[in-house]
Amino acid sequence: MFARIRRIVSQFFSRSRTINNEPLNKVSLIVIILIDIFILINVFTGLDDISRWHISPTEAYPCYSEWQNYRAKTTKDKDYEIVKLSLPYENSNQLSFQRNYQQAEAGHLGKVSKTCLQYADYKDKINNPEKQQIIKSIDREQAKISSFEQANRTIESQYDSTLLEKIAGQGREQSINQVGAEKAKQALEQNNRQINTLKQEISTLKNELLAKPESISFITFLKDDNQFREVEQGYRQASFWYPSIQLAFQSLFLLPLILIALSVHKFAQGRGYGLVSLISWHLLVIFFIPLIIKIFEFLQIGVIFKFIFDIIRTLFGGLLFLINYAYILLIPIIGFGIIQFFQKFVFNAKVQAASRVQKSRCVNCAKKIRHLDAYCPHCGYYQNIECQNCHNLTYKHLPYCKHCGTSQNCSNL
Repeated sequence: MFARIRRIVSQFFSRSRTINNEPLNKVSLIVIILIDIFILINVFTGLDDISRWHISPTEAYPCYSEWQNYRAKTTKDKDYEIVKLSLPYENSNQLSFQRNYQQAEAGHLGKVSKTCLQYADYKDKINNPEKQQIIKSIDREQAKISSFEQANRTIESQYDSTLLEKIAGQGREQSINQVGAEKAKQALEQNNRQINTLKQEISTLKNELLAKPESISFITFLKDDNQFREVEQGYRQASFWYPSIQLAFQSLFLLPLILIALSVHKFAQGRGYGLVSLISWHLLVIFFIPLIIKIFEFLQIGVIFKFIFDIIRTLFGGLLFLINYAYILLIPIIGFGIIQFFQKFVFNAKVQAASRVQKSRCVNCAKKIRHLDAYCPHCGYYQNIECQNCHNLTYKHLPYCKHCGTSQNCSNL
């Protein structure tokens, strides 16, 4: 087993740095490595671009996060806060909310939720100069409140100091504090009255804003459970399938490159084009690396992961760390299955031997050899085996003896 792995690794590195079994010079090797790096960067860039071809769940349901936050809040001002989000200060060069949502469809696959577009339409109806002016007035009043509250904190922090100055008989003109001790209480009370007045004005303005017909329609829409349930269900379903869609598009990007590189590599090997064979081999490896990485990423966040996650959460409740145990057991089993598949069907020596013998190639490395060569001059592999029936030499790995026709299954094991 380990000897076979070492041989495979050795063949891999031999293929990667030799042309027609001759080692590359240092300059050529550096050039090929630079080409590999350049192509690998572009492959990952292309994968990143194509993975965003289909709109994401957040783009398909742009209202979900904002809507969910609104429903989760328990503060009394949550209606005002959601309406305020519809009223940006500057509106001259800004797209409408509906147009902004629809921009996600430009140059991408998928559609934005109709319910979210309806949500955006309600926000656009709220957004007008009159309501923007109300928001600006509220913000100005709030700024005044903050100023008075800061003044109160300053007075309170300086009170002990002003009291000591008064006891010591220090003149007011020599004090570094804003208000003297005798006037501190009066100043605090006056500021608090101003704060209360401003808060009442703010409350009136908020009620005025929320009483507008457009605001009432928007709030009524937000409180419709059926509408939100539709968006929530769609968002969760899109989130469930999005990693699978991304992997499908990434595979669609990589598979043609892999097939082209593999075809060119086989053609170059058959014609003896050493440099073309070497470069196409490097390209084949480069195209496989991101595919393997993306498959492992998918296993961590895709449909399979969510399926295992849901099963473990159902069976064991909060013991979600068991997912790691499941992966530790599952991945080696999947890897073992993949290895067995490739060993038995793709890279099986018996399957490959018939085609290679017909083309006068080495049954081990597939390099061109003469018909009567017992050993491959490229890899040194012995091509024949003794028939147990007639004791003549016949081809290794082929099912029957070429002299007497006896089955060679036992002798080729």
